[in-house]
Amino acid sequence: MAQITAALVKELRESSGAGMMDCKKALTETDGDVEAAVDWLRKKGLAAAAKKAGRVAAEGLVAVASKGTSGAVVEVNSETDFVARNEAFQGFALNCAEIALGVGGDLEQIQAAAYPGTGNTVADELTNMIAKIGENMALRRSAGISVGSGVVCSYIHNQTAPGLGKIGVLVGLESEGDTAKLEALGRQLAMHVAAAQPQAVDRDGVDASALDREREVLSDQARASGKPEEIIAKMVEGRLRKFYEEVCLLEQVFVIDGENKVSKVLEEAAKDVGAPVKIAGFQRFQLGEGVEREEADFAAEVAATLGS
Repeated sequence: MAQITAALVKELRESSGAGMMDCKKALTETDGDVEAAVDWLRKKGLAAAAKKAGRVAAEGLVAVASKGTSGAVVEVNSETDFVARNEAFQGFALNCAEIALGVGGDLEQIQAAAYPGTGNTVADELTNMIAKIGENMALRRSAGISVGSGVVCSYIHNQTAPGLGKIGVLVGLESEGDTAKLEALGRQLAMHVAAAQPQAVDRDGVDASALDREREVLSDQARASGKPEEIIAKMVEGRLRKFYEEVCLLEQVFVIDGENKVSKVLEEAAKDVGAPVKIAGFQRFQLGEGVEREEADFAAEVAATLGS
């Protein structure tokens, strides 16, 4: 039996919104597995069906670069936000994004690429920066998007400097239409992705394991009503439609107008740009998502210092 610590209970409370005692019981029932505990709470009707989001636990910057039919986004981490405000660190992140643009966002190729103005590779330059600044850093991840015809647009939320911030988004639009109008639409869609956090462009792109998990939770919730299995199946399919509306970009309500679905926005845009418009893909990087950082217990540290 896993030990149910206060930190585990706190983590579950923050991710589920459920009460402390319910969280403790859920963790006990699931042997300390936080994800399973969230599902347990949902099945009992004790937690909202909140979107799964990584816990931001790293500092640094997200950088984007786009040019015509290509775009790239990178995340460069540091230990403190102070270093993220350092001009040398910011320059490194921007250069990494530009290099990523040339190699399709491939992380290994970025690390092996020549760093501008030096005889170093990107990886070696990062090592030099760590030695100079005295803080650990990492080029954590990267991604790229390209389209055959159309545009790739970028957007930075919580911008620190041009092309740098806490959330970076790329959206690729396939179209033969007017480029300037496509770029305006692409930027709005990138802003939407930053805010709405879709998981896939359409239903076909939804992760199979995430869908199976959602279906299981909805099925258990429906069975609690005591209805026959054939009715339960219809209830689950109805609720899955709501799930798709939350996680599929084309089925989300466009945050810019708050009225039309994104699919409808694309239909209307086609008339304006003079050709059909298709979302080829998107990338959304939020600084530190999915990275855990140990939280220091300041009171314990002080007590230990006094005792030594």
